[in-house]
Amino acid sequence: MSESVKKDELRARLERLVEDARRDGRLAELEQIFRSLTTVPDTAASTGEMPMRFGMVGDSAPMQAVFKLLERVVESDVSVLVHGETGTGKELVAQALHKYGHRKAKPFLAENCAAVPANLLESELFGHKKGSFTGAIADRPGHFVAADGGTVFLDEIGDMPLAMQSKLLRVLQDGEVRAVGANTSKKVDVRVVAATNKDLVAMCKAGTFREDLYFRLNVVTITLPPLRERKGDIAHLTQFFLKKIGAEMNKQVAVTPEALIVLEGWKWPGNVRELDNVLRRAAVFAREAIRPEDIGPPIVP
Repeated sequence: MSESVKKDELRARLERLVEDARRDGRLAELEQIFRSLTTVPDTAASTGEMPMRFGMVGDSAPMQAVFKLLERVVESDVSVLVHGETGTGKELVAQALHKYGHRKAKPFLAENCAAVPANLLESELFGHKKGSFTGAIADRPGHFVAADGGTVFLDEIGDMPLAMQSKLLRVLQDGEVRAVGANTSKKVDVRVVAATNKDLVAMCKAGTFREDLYFRLNVVTITLPPLRERKGDIAHLTQFFLKKIGAEMNKQVAVTPEALIVLEGWKWPGNVRELDNVLRRAAVFAREAIRPEDIGPPIVP
């Protein structure tokens, strides 16, 4: 693609972006974002506070809905099911429920149910007694005991084996855990937050997820929007990540208006996590401000 064609395409994208901002009454906001993002290093100036709530960046309508729901449930003890595509920030929601609630002084422990072999998941969550299986050289409390009074976050709950689902249900019903190899149970008080990118209702119908467990976990559902639906948030997230990346690399990194247009136009199948990774790569190649050619494929062929 020739330079003239590239410029024509970027100009057309910029015109569409400006027109959308004018129609939505966000033109002044867009101008402010451009000024803050395109400042050359060493002359940067703050143009306002980052739109952030509960440790998450965002000012779009879908994220405002998430924040309003968090306001209502953060002080409660009910189980919460966080649903969203990969990379949308489900663990951030779980951390917010813990950090901004009354359990914040107690532990927050997380486990990825898809990353632990089925035969070890019970031990990770409920603990084990010394000698209960090969390699159990000492007693281990497990997450539910270690986080007593706090929060346990179960990521990728849809990948939990059926046998473990039954044991987890019993813990949620009785408020007691029994370590592997133990003869007695122990009372625990934890808030459970689970997350998944799968359709648990469909899994219940297919018999691959227990319906009774689903209802126990799904007292409140918080659905995170994909990045492609968060109108205006890409610019804010770009600013946030570039400050973080710049601090890690010990340099200031800005972004050109042309590069921001490219970022705004991408569909982001990997969501916020993908944006973070793309900006890290671009920051490595950028000299001062990130340009479209620094972003690279597949976003920029």
